Amino acid sequence: MAFGSFDSNRHQGPMAEINVVPLVDVMLVLLVIFIITAPLLTNAVKIDLPKASSNPNITKPDHIEFGIREDGSLFWSGERVEAATLSARFALEAKKQPQPELHIRADKQAHYELVAQVMSAAAKAGLLRIGFVTEPAR
Repeated sequence: MAFGSFDSNRHQGPMAEINVVPLVDVMLVLLVIFIITAPLLTNAVKIDLPKASSNPNITKPDHIEFGIREDGSLFWSGERVEAATLSARFALEAKKQPQPELHIRADKQAHYELVAQVMSAAAKAGLLRIGFVTEPAR
């Protein structure tokens, strides 16, 4: 610390040290304030909501079970279909409201190219919900 001197013969320039004690005091006060107020800000307002019962109006869309075998044969809800008719059938299903979901069940050994072509045809026709059905791992 720098102390003043009563010696008038020694002339000193301005003090070059920064006094950080007031800064530390202010920071500690702010820290204590934030520690105290932070838990108060996270509590939600408790409201006692009224009880009511109703039946939800849930309209489950139909779904299309689409199967792809290892040999490349395609099945629409258990019925064998040709690849040439897929885009027309997908377009017809895409116009329905609510739009059905397409559940693709592809054989483990089926070619990825065929699965990608089916997905592409469904997406081009306007089907928005396309998913894969798998067996759970044991």
